[in-house]
Amino acid sequence: MDILLVASAFNSLSQRVYVELSDEGHRVDVVLATHGPEPVRAAVRETGPDLIVAPMLKTALPEDVWREHTCLIVHPGPPGDRGPSSLDWAIDGEAAHWGVTVLQAEAAMDAGDIWAAEPFPVPAVGKSDLYRNEASDAAMAAVLLAVRRYADASYKPRPQTGDPGDGADGPDVVWRDFFRQDRRRVDWDHDGTGTVLRKLRGADSQPGVLDEILGHEVFLHGGHPEDELRGRPGELLATRAGAVCRATRDGAVWIPELRPRRNSGDPAPFRRPAASVLAALGVPLPEAPVPFELPADRRTWSDVRYRRRGDVGFLTFSFPGGAMSTDQCRRLLAAYEHALADPTWVLVLGPERDFFSNGIHLNVIEAAADPAAESWANINAMDDLAEAVLRTTDRLVVAALGGNAAAGGAMLALAADQVWCRAGAVLNPHYRRMGLYGSEFWTYTLPRRVGAATADRLTTEALPLSAASAARTGLVDRIVRTAPGEFAAETERLAAELAAAPDLAQRIAAKAAARRADEEVRPLAEYRRDELARMHAIFFDPEAPYHALRSAFVRKQPAATTRPLAPLDGAAR
Repeated sequence: MDILLVASAFNSLSQRVYVELSDEGHRVDVVLATHGPEPVRAAVRETGPDLIVAPMLKTALPEDVWREHTCLIVHPGPPGDRGPSSLDWAIDGEAAHWGVTVLQAEAAMDAGDIWAAEPFPVPAVGKSDLYRNEASDAAMAAVLLAVRRYADASYKPRPQTGDPGDGADGPDVVWRDFFRQDRRRVDWDHDGTGTVLRKLRGADSQPGVLDEILGHEVFLHGGHPEDELRGRPGELLATRAGAVCRATRDGAVWIPELRPRRNSGDPAPFRRPAASVLAALGVPLPEAPVPFELPADRRTWSDVRYRRRGDVGFLTFSFPGGAMSTDQCRRLLAAYEHALADPTWVLVLGPERDFFSNGIHLNVIEAAADPAAESWANINAMDDLAEAVLRTTDRLVVAALGGNAAAGGAMLALAADQVWCRAGAVLNPHYRRMGLYGSEFWTYTLPRRVGAATADRLTTEALPLSAASAARTGLVDRIVRTAPGEFAAETERLAAELAAAPDLAQRIAAKAAARRADEEVRPLAEYRRDELARMHAIFFDPEAPYHALRSAFVRKQPAATTRPLAPLDGAAR
């Protein structure tokens, strides 16, 4: 079928729906509803779709569109749930399970007939993590079922009831209002750690929890427990790797990011590492470091950790939004070198769940006094890390992608010997939509895996790929078909099998020989030099599109085009 996706942003779920419907053989196009209804109407006229699907929509579809075409809305709530803040209420109510419903658009919000619904568990993770993983899995299953039912033409969607308990066949209706800041606000004197964590996790990406620090209003983003540091309720105790620890009534929590209010006068009113925001406010705090290897019973936050199980080392990391700043890259490299000092046969690199990496940290760069210089420092730190992985010849390195990867983060994964990817992940192995040429040795690793022609197509078209499509092209070696919460355990099992393989020593020797042979043909230093020359020219050219694209992305300005799949003109090549 010809399917048109209408979305408020081409975000992780919209991209996943696009790639997996395309994998099913449908012809899929996308239009963004960010500039009013007319671009949506124009896209409908242009594509003449058999079906319209809205994976993530913050505004209503034009009435003439949903009256003349079947339009399926993806709602992140169980059947009968209505309202704009469904996941927020699920986390606030500590729901063990929630659901996604695909329903037909009509005049009233979330009131249309139900085409499909899928439940999902609600683990103790942030809302954005939940949305990209458990909720995304359920949404994709429900969308695929709804599309199959529509194509079959024999399925009759079931109606919702009008009132709770009215005896009708459909599910009872529950309206949940917009989840406002007065419900999110932390009462530091009275809220226990569990309550504070629930509030922080329920707003970790958007909208954050509005709070006050030394008379300055800021939004708090993300929350993790701390088991040792203590202080007066609300007291700022320490920093660690950019995060800040703050005391609760009965414990303490780590908050990775802060965001000044837009009207605060701060020139960088967007999310960035909490310690940098506090430093700008003149708040001096001691650093409370922890080693890369922590005891199993420690309940504290650290964004980079190492552990060993038999002959396998596991270097895990978790950076908000998948972005990796200069500091984060350097700390991850130090941890990687620590891991190399441990005599293992296999080293697994990647988070236990959610984002692998999205490359350089655009928010930190945008906030820097000299964004060009910070861009340069950041890309060199990324390259240092990728080069360390490429030069590892005494063991096999596995990049384990429990979630999405993009740009330099996707290319970082390709530096490993094997790439294992959870089935629901989406990959964007390109840089052009940010106006960049790219580095991380992609001109070596990408053609090595997929061939020169495919490498050129992937980086030129700049389109997302499903895990299945990435495996078909050679970007991914193994698809791990697990739920998000089971990815780490399954990866550990597979890594143990790899370490016990009888031909492992021969494989490591062959890898080392191949690296020596490739180095003689063209040294890694030449790939790095040529890539960085292109990046340097972009970073230090004030007229380069990268600077405007970066600023618009960081400040969440509407996309200039409403057709995110349109071919790119004039981007870095």
